Amino acid sequence: MALSPSGGYVASNSLQDLGDSSLPIFNIERVQLQFSISSDFVAAQVANNVLVLALSTGRILRIDLDSPADIDDIDLPKKSSEIGLIRRMFLDPSASHLIITTTLGENYYLHTQSKQPKALSRLKGVTIESIGWNPSLPTASTREILVGASDGNIYETYIEQSNEFYRREEKYLKSVYKISDGSVTGLWVDILESRPDVRRILVASPNRLLHFAGRIGRHGQEGSGSIFTKLFETEAPTVQEGTDNTSSAPSALAVSPDPPSTSSREEGLDDGTFAWLTGPGIMYGGLQSSADISNLGIKTFNNIKAFDRLKIPASENASGRKRPIKDPIQGIALTQWHILAFVEGRIVAINRLDDRIVYDQLVLDPSQNAIGLFSDQKKNTFWLFTKQEIFEIVVNDEERDVWKIMLKDQKYGAALRYARGATQKDAVATASGDFLAGKGQFLEAAAVYGKSSKPFEQVALLFIDEGEQDALRKYLLTKLATFKRNFIMQRVMIASWLTEIFMTKFNNLDDTITTKAELVAQTNTAETKDELASVRSEFQDFITRYKADLDSKTTYEIISSHGREQELLSYATAINDYNFILSYWVQRERWSEALDVLKKQTDPSIYYKYSSVLMIHVPTELVDILMRHPDLNPRNLIPALLNYTKDSAGPLSQNQAARYLVFCINQLHSTDAAIHNTLISIYASHPAPSEAALLSYLSAQSSHPPPSYDADFALRLCIQHSRVQSCVHIYSLMGQYTSAVSLALKHNEIDLASMVADRPADANPALRKKLWLAVAKKVISQQGTGSIKTAIDFLKRCDLLRIEDLIPFFPDFVVIDDFKDEICAALESYSRHIDTLKTEMDESAATAESIKDDIKRLDRRYAIVEPGEGCRVCGLPLLSRQFFVFPSCQHGFHSDCLGRKVVEGSGLTTRGRIRELQASIGRGGSGARREREVRELDALVGKECVLCNDFAIRLIEEPFIFDTDNKDEWAV
Repeated sequence: MALSPSGGYVASNSLQDLGDSSLPIFNIERVQLQFSISSDFVAAQVANNVLVLALSTGRILRIDLDSPADIDDIDLPKKSSEIGLIRRMFLDPSASHLIITTTLGENYYLHTQSKQPKALSRLKGVTIESIGWNPSLPTASTREILVGASDGNIYETYIEQSNEFYRREEKYLKSVYKISDGSVTGLWVDILESRPDVRRILVASPNRLLHFAGRIGRHGQEGSGSIFTKLFETEAPTVQEGTDNTSSAPSALAVSPDPPSTSSREEGLDDGTFAWLTGPGIMYGGLQSSADISNLGIKTFNNIKAFDRLKIPASENASGRKRPIKDPIQGIALTQWHILAFVEGRIVAINRLDDRIVYDQLVLDPSQNAIGLFSDQKKNTFWLFTKQEIFEIVVNDEERDVWKIMLKDQKYGAALRYARGATQKDAVATASGDFLAGKGQFLEAAAVYGKSSKPFEQVALLFIDEGEQDALRKYLLTKLATFKRNFIMQRVMIASWLTEIFMTKFNNLDDTITTKAELVAQTNTAETKDELASVRSEFQDFITRYKADLDSKTTYEIISSHGREQELLSYATAINDYNFILSYWVQRERWSEALDVLKKQTDPSIYYKYSSVLMIHVPTELVDILMRHPDLNPRNLIPALLNYTKDSAGPLSQNQAARYLVFCINQLHSTDAAIHNTLISIYASHPAPSEAALLSYLSAQSSHPPPSYDADFALRLCIQHSRVQSCVHIYSLMGQYTSAVSLALKHNEIDLASMVADRPADANPALRKKLWLAVAKKVISQQGTGSIKTAIDFLKRCDLLRIEDLIPFFPDFVVIDDFKDEICAALESYSRHIDTLKTEMDESAATAESIKDDIKRLDRRYAIVEPGEGCRVCGLPLLSRQFFVFPSCQHGFHSDCLGRKVVEGSGLTTRGRIRELQASIGRGGSGARREREVRELDALVGKECVLCNDFAIRLIEEPFIFDTDNKDEWAV
C-alpha cells in the first residue's frame, strides 16, 4: 500500500521508543454509588450516558450520568410474585426506549419521558433474547424494530407510547423469520449509506451468523404494517458457520461504538466492526460497504477473523497454579480497536489488528457472579455489572500503538494516519519509502522519502544509481517543499538542480519525438508528446511556486545552455522579467509577440525603453497600446516619436506620432509645452505643402489663451519651413500685426494681409489704418490692366481709407480718369460733412441762449407759505423756526428736520461732513469762516427735496405701519 504524506518529519532512533504513554490503555475503576441499595442487581443497561439498573425487588433505577444525583425510581405495574423477576433489559443507543422482560414471559416498555412501564400485551409469553433497534433513532416511537426470541423466532413490532388505557403500545407484531438452531442471541440493523430503502441485518445464534441485505417494503402510513417481511422473504442470507458450540456456552453479537470522529475508522472498515461470541472463541470482522448489495454478505464474511478461547491464558487458583479447565467467555464488548472479553472473572482486552492480548486484569472473586459486560455506543464507555457492584472500564488513548501495527503489516497509509508527532511519522515515511523502493516503485518512494529524514545523499544516490531521473525530480520537489524559508542555501541549490533535471528531461523527450519514438518498443510519439506537455506543466508549476528560490542569473544560464527558448520565456514570465521577454522578441523581430507582452505591462519604464524600436516597425499598434495607458508621461516618449517622424514618408493624416500627440492634447488635456512644441515641429517639418493641420491646431490653441506652446519656437519653425499662413497666425496671436501684414504682403498673400489688418478693430484705429495703408500700397503697386480700378474697389473694404490717403501711392503717370469718380465722391462727402458741422454749430448756439434765459428766470423763483402750513416731517407750523421751501414741489421743512432726514438717507461721506459742519457751527464763532460753513451746510441740506429725490424712492421698502403706531387708526 502506497503512502501519501503531507508533512515533513524528523528522524527517529527506534520504534520501541515511539508513542509510548505512561498511562495504560485500559483501567478498571469501581463506581461508588451515592446512594445505598437494599437488594441485588438482576439486570442493567447503559446508553447515551444513561444508566438503568433493575433490582431483585422489581424496582428500576434510571440514572443520568451527567447529573447522577437526579435518579428516577420506577416500579413495575405488578409485583414480582405475579410477573417474575426482571430477567433482562434492552436500551436503545439513544436511551429513549427501554424494554424489560421477566422470567415469567412478561414484557414491558418504558419511554425516557415516562416513569410508568406499559405492558406489551402482544409480546406476552415471548422470551426476548435480543433486539435490533431501528437505525433512525432517536424518535418518539421505536419505529420498526426486530425482536429475537429464545425459540428462534424474529418478530417485527412498532412500539409507541400511549396514554390511552385501552390502547396497546404495539401497533402490530409479526413473525418475519425463524432460525432453526436455537435462540436469537444477537440482532443488528443498519441503513446502508446513501440508500435509505436498503437495510443490512445481522442475526446471531449459538452456531450461525446470518447476513441479510436488501430492500424493505413500505406501507402508506408509518407503523401501519411490516417493512422487513419483504426483505426476509426475498433475500437469502449469507451464512457464517461457527464451530460446534455447547448449548450452555454464551453467545452474543457486539458492534463497535460510534467513532469519536470520521477519521477514527480503520482503513477499509467504513461502517464499523462486529464480533460474534461462540463457545470456542470470538469471530470478528469489518462491516464492509459495497454498491452491489448482492455480494455484501460474502464480502463481509470473507474477511472474518477468529480468536480462539485457548489463546487466553488460564486463570490461577488460590495456590497459584493454572486451572486445568478453561471456562468459556461470558461476554464481549467492542471498543474502537479492541475486543473486551469477560472470562473467569477477568477483563481481557484483545487488539483486533494483531490478536495480541494487551490487558488482562482479574476483577471478580470466584464467588462473585457478573450480570454482564455492556458498552455505551454513543459515548464510548464500557461497564461491568455484578449483583452488588459496578465497574467502569476506562479507555485511555487506545490508538497510541495502532500505527506500529499498521507499519508492521506494511499498511503505510493507515500507519501514517494514526502516527502522532514528527518522530512517529518520520519512522513510517522512512519504512514506507524503503518498502516501495525495494519493490521498484521509485516514483512512489520519492514522494515518501521527500517527507522523511533519511539522509539526502543516500536517497539522491539511490535514484541516480538506478537511473531514475523522474523519481529524483519528484524527490527533490518534495524535499524542497519541506525546507523552511530560512534554509536559503539548501533551497537555492535544490531548485537549481531541479532546473537542470527539467532541462535534461525536455531534451530527452524532444529527442525521442524527433527520432520517431514509435519505432522503439513500448513507446509511441503521441504518448511522448503527452508526457512532454505534462512535464512542461510541472515545470511551470515549479518555477511559479519556487521562483524566489531560483537565482535568476544561474537559472538563465542553465536554461540557455540547453537551448530551451520556451522554458526561458516561461521563467522570465514567472519572475516578471518583462525586460528580458521584450528584448527576446525584439531581437528576433517578432513584433506581434512583443506587443502582446507590452499590453500586459503596468511599469511605465518598459514603455519608454522599447517605444523607439517598436515605433519604427509597428507604429499604429504601439500607439493603440499607448493610448490605453493614460498614466504614461508623454514627454518621455518624445524621442521615439521624433525618431519615427524622421523616417516617416507617409501623409500627415497617417502619421502615428502626430496621432498620439493630438490624443494627449485633446483627450488627456496635456498642457506640457514640450508636447505641443513637438506636435508643431511634426506639422511644420512635414513635406506636404498644406498647412491645414497646423493651422487647425493653432486656431484651437488661440481659442483658449494663453497657448500651451512656445510662440517663439513655433514662429522660428514656421519661418524655417516657409509656413507663411502659420507665421502670420502666430504674429497675430503675439499682437505683432505689422510684422504679420508685412510677411503676408511679402508672399503676395493679399487676402490674408487684409484679414490681419482688420483684427485691431476699434481698439486701435490708427494701427488699423496703418495696416490697411500697407495693404493699399501693395495692391496699388501691382501692375496689369485695370489694376488701379481693381485696387480702389478692393480698398473700399476699409472705411478708414480715403482717396487722399491713396493718391501718394499712385504712380506719376497714372491718368486721373481711372479714379475720377472716387475723387468726386470724396469731395461730395467733404461738402456734406461741412454742412453737417454748420448745422450742429447753429443748434449749439441756440441751446446756449436757452440756458442763459433759464438761469435768469431761476433768480426770480419764489414759493408761497400759507399760514399754519406745517413741516413735512414733524407736522409743526413751518414758520415757528428756520425752514426750507422747495419752489419746484412746494414742500417745506424745518431746517433741523430736513437735516436729520438728509443725514439718514445720505452716504457715509456726506453724513460725516454734515455732522462736522453742524458741530463747528454749534461751537459758535463769527466771521467769514462761519458764513462759509453755513452756506456749505445749507447747500448740503437743501440740495434737493427729501420727498422727491432718490431717498424717497428707497423708502418704498419700509412698512406703512410700525410696531409703535396705533393700528386701529388704519381700520376701514
